[in-house]
Amino acid sequence: MPHTLLVVAHPRADSLTGQAAARLHARIKDGGGTVDVLDLYAEEFDPRLAPVDEPDWADREKRYSPEVHAHMERISAADDIVVVFPVWWFGLPAILKGWIDRVWNYGFAYGRSKPRLAGKRMLWLGLAGGSAQDYEKAGLDTAMDVQLRLGISQYCGIPDSTVHLVFDTELSGVPQASRPDRVRKILSAADAALDTRN
Repeated sequence: MPHTLLVVAHPRADSLTGQAAARLHARIKDGGGTVDVLDLYAEEFDPRLAPVDEPDWADREKRYSPEVHAHMERISAADDIVVVFPVWWFGLPAILKGWIDRVWNYGFAYGRSKPRLAGKRMLWLGLAGGSAQDYEKAGLDTAMDVQLRLGISQYCGIPDSTVHLVFDTELSGVPQASRPDRVRKILSAADAALDTRN
């Protein structure tokens, strides 16, 4: 059965993002798969790119920091990579962007004639506060798809990649009595994201 690296990027475990990740975790395990949960906040991942982890374009065998190499090993061990995150400013949270910057580095994730990440599958699951209509009208859904699926996954040798956005996740304007139903719908939509993978 496949081994999944489940990456979570939200400061609160009880957030909708955290709840969605927990549902995906349970579903993968119920299907017989194994899961390595990488909670970037809980593990206190430092997203800042220091000189030790800066790419050296003349040396694709550069030895990066021990923290980065530990994360590279977790990625290498996975058959599937599932990234669950809130959509902030129509993109990735800083901690997740920093994880890509530091860990998906030259010589590991890209820069080789035979990609090291080839053969993996990837799902980007973003929880967006706005409506699907607003994202589509502004082209923001397409922009995120191009950035994540093409600009990161495919660029790093993972063509089997899907970006799935769950919309209308902002609950502040929802009456208290209606919130449980709304949360159930949001979590069901997030859970269904596993079925959208190629």
